[in-house]
Amino acid sequence: MTATERALELAVVAARAAADRKAEEIIALDVSEQLVLTDVFLIASGTNERQVSAIVDAVEEAMHKAGAKPIRREGRSEARWVLLDFGDVVVHVQHAEDRVYYALERLWKDCPVVPLPDDVTNADGTPAQPATAD
Repeated sequence: MTATERALELAVVAARAAADRKAEEIIALDVSEQLVLTDVFLIASGTNERQVSAIVDAVEEAMHKAGAKPIRREGRSEARWVLLDFGDVVVHVQHAEDRVYYALERLWKDCPVVPLPDDVTNADGTPAQPATAD
């Protein structure tokens, strides 16, 4: 089973919102084969707590406009690793240092990467994830 169309759409909405706030290393993983609770993990980094909070605010606003409400939020007060659970999509916004330490991509390396549109870029303007070879 793969992620639902709705989950993929919401992942793009969240990714674009994160990119608008200059998030780094934005990646979406299809975890639907491994988890029954959600379809997609979206992971993004901020360079400091203020940026992490700004990314979280932008994601929540964009997801609300797309009709998705968070089921659960964790880590908001510390702004080091904020988890936003929207049901079909779980968004992880991490401080860059915590992202390296916890290495979620390595933990979920068996899950396929969800392609994100070209307009989802890192803070430096590079594509959020490398182009896949076809």
